[in-house]
Amino acid sequence: MQRSVNLLHQMAIFMTVLTGGGCGMMYYLMQKNFAQAEYYRLALEQLNGHSTAMAGLGAPPLKVHNLHLSDRYNRMDHTRAQIKIPVTGSKTGGYLFATSVRDPFKNRWHLEEVVLQLREGERIQVFTPEPEKSE
Repeated sequence: MQRSVNLLHQMAIFMTVLTGGGCGMMYYLMQKNFAQAEYYRLALEQLNGHSTAMAGLGAPPLKVHNLHLSDRYNRMDHTRAQIKIPVTGSKTGGYLFATSVRDPFKNRWHLEEVVLQLREGERIQVFTPEPEKSE
């Protein structure tokens, strides 16, 4: 009887470790997918190229943190992406809010808006698309 209880304890511990490792791996892979997505990279490129926003953060160095997967602001589907990327510099941190749409014909993502919201409340417009010129 004692042997079967010990075996049951070992199995419970093994399953707990296995489940925890699986959850950790899923979280890591989801974050990796976001970091490789075109809409994510485009937003960060705009931030890196915006000297006022980078100076506001105290960057470089710019540190990009993982997305909060439970944040309701982060929404993605086949045609639209809306993300909130946590970033920090040497002076302060904040969130980079980005909205993108996908061109179904070219299968490419295009930014609609990128805004940096600093912890102090300051909002810096990093990117807005140029209005289309009518001919």
